[in-house]
Amino acid sequence: MEHGVFRLYKHRKNIKLTQCCCSQTPTHTHTQLLTTYLSLTHITGSSSVSRLCPAGCASCSALNGCLSCKPRLFFHLELDGIRQRGTCLSSCPQGHYGMRSPQVNTCTRCKEDCAFCFSDNFCTRCHQGHFLLRGKCDNSCPNGLTANTALRECTECPVGCEVCVRRNVCVKCRADFYFLHGQCHPTCPSGSEPDVQLMQCIPQVHCEVGEWTEWGPCIRKRRMQAYRRGEETRTRQVLQPPSVFGDPCPHVAEFRRCVIKMRQSPSRL
Repeated sequence: MEHGVFRLYKHRKNIKLTQCCCSQTPTHTHTQLLTTYLSLTHITGSSSVSRLCPAGCASCSALNGCLSCKPRLFFHLELDGIRQRGTCLSSCPQGHYGMRSPQVNTCTRCKEDCAFCFSDNFCTRCHQGHFLLRGKCDNSCPNGLTANTALRECTECPVGCEVCVRRNVCVKCRADFYFLHGQCHPTCPSGSEPDVQLMQCIPQVHCEVGEWTEWGPCIRKRRMQAYRRGEETRTRQVLQPPSVFGDPCPHVAEFRRCVIKMRQSPSRL
């Protein structure tokens, strides 16, 4: 981790504060340097307590902004063009965490791969391309965990799940499991049936038929030898065909024997 190191320059009775980076600077050194800076500004008399100081400042200077903060506030350096100015905040900005000490409360930058952190050793959200696991950020997840790009964390998926967005919401199942409503099932539950091509559980659909029609006219069939004997028919429509494992449709046509009525000839009328 890289921490800011403060360099002090005394010029025309003013103290200029700049910041540079060096690798692996301990956090306590960061605080000591900042404390030294604040002490020097008080010694040289460049600080002043004025009603013109920004809110939260206990002392300030026109060049460097806040030099010390009121109790319980955090001292933070903000970039103002090419210069850094001190500010006093009730909470530290994104990418920083608050560090309290008897001398001064400061905002310290999180580690490079960490977007939000609680302390130097505990991250709460990672930068894009990194995944959170037990307070640490890494660019990959160990076996058995899914790299969740939406949450930027290593997520422990439920049994049978290959990719999940939350611990109990799956988006892709293993090859031998069926997907249904964000869950993975070895067999489809009651009311559903497997789609073996998509490896999903789909709703089971049973056949539905409409009402019977009226009986049709009595018609003589060639196979019937008896005189004036015929057959009449009625049908019903299929309203909803069944799915593969749904209840099949019942018969949709019925036949019954009938007697053909004799037509009266016009000569008998």
